[in-house]
Amino acid sequence: MQVPNSRSRVSIVSFVECVLVELTHESLGAEYLSSNVWGVKRTQFIADDDVGETFLKRHYDERLGWHKTMMSREEVRSELVDRLTRTTSLSGERNRGEADDEFDRFSVKLVGQLWSA
Repeated sequence: MQVPNSRSRVSIVSFVECVLVELTHESLGAEYLSSNVWGVKRTQFIADDDVGETFLKRHYDERLGWHKTMMSREEVRSELVDRLTRTTSLSGERNRGEADDEFDRFSVKLVGQLWSA
């Protein structure tokens, strides 16, 4: 999914709920990717338990490397809904006013693909 997008907030909330269920039941993780003049930023969410109440958040910034933190399901839901309902791309906002044709991207991938990113 690209950000910004034309989906309604209700549609995004429903989509995020479906993603969270799949992350809990399959070996999948979610990734939000944005890029700018300072490099690529990746934010990944991976279920940490079998019931989906705790998630590992991995954030990568080319300047700072990887940072990990644990989050509750509610925090992940809120963060994803906030990001996916944005009316502008984080890529464009951080580009010092220069034109940027890249959109932020959200995807669901196999956990192995996320760990090797």
